[in-house]
Amino acid sequence: MPPRRPSASGYRGVRQRPNGGFYAEIRSGDLRLSLGTYDTAHEAACAFDAAAWRLGRPRLQMNFPDVRTLQQALDLAPPPRLNSAQDRAEHTTLERRLLVAQEDERVMAEWRRCHPEDVAYEQEYWERRREEDTRRRREERLDRRRRKALACAQADLVNAGGSSFFT
Repeated sequence: MPPRRPSASGYRGVRQRPNGGFYAEIRSGDLRLSLGTYDTAHEAACAFDAAAWRLGRPRLQMNFPDVRTLQQALDLAPPPRLNSAQDRAEHTTLERRLLVAQEDERVMAEWRRCHPEDVAYEQEYWERRREEDTRRRREERLDRRRRKALACAQADLVNAGGSSFFT
């Protein structure tokens, strides 16, 4: 069997989440043991090694082979995360925001269903804006090219011994 490619985090059993956190888990056949989400890949790898020591995994399957005992692995592992009142309050706030966003989406879908003429007008408006923006950018680009060509011509004239026509 070919060797497994290393994970994107650089550590065994550690994956990077889309939000930037690092998730550690131990997999063995059908067993999947979640070790939680950590701020850094190193913390997640230390938690992986401490759990691997407890499960009796060989040191070759660990991230830090220089760790010789379970106590050393536990000393390296970050302390377990405690859910504080602030964590619960942040979670509640995020849940509320999600509910509000979902309700907004539902109401907007209902509004679109009831007012198709407004939806068509809005789409036409944004299409016009895109066309105007594209036209404006093309004109600005053309103007920059003209000014650059004029400046290059001026530089060539001055380099040839002529006098500048810029004041």
